Amino acid sequence: MNRRLAVAGLLAAGTLALVVYGGSSLTRVWQMKQEVERLERDIGALRGEADRLSTDIDQLRTDPEALEKAARAIGLVKPGEKILKLPPTPGG
Repeated sequence: MNRRLAVAGLLAAGTLALVVYGGSSLTRVWQMKQEVERLERDIGALRGEADRLSTDIDQLRTDPEALEKAARAIGLVKPGEKILKLPPTPGG
């Protein structure tokens, strides 16, 4: 009888330990899975951005009009050009 009680106690203690420590392990696995999914989405977005930037670089290397447009966007002018800055229109 004492032996059965001891076995039942050990079994109960083992089950309790599994629930306590196993539960946190399962929670951690679930959290890690969520993190992996988030990182995979981030990687996909970054790959898309890298593709877009590569396309922009290729266009700047091969299309003189695109290069001129980009240069003007950052304020560069051709030699001899004059820039006229007009005041803003009233109400606009």
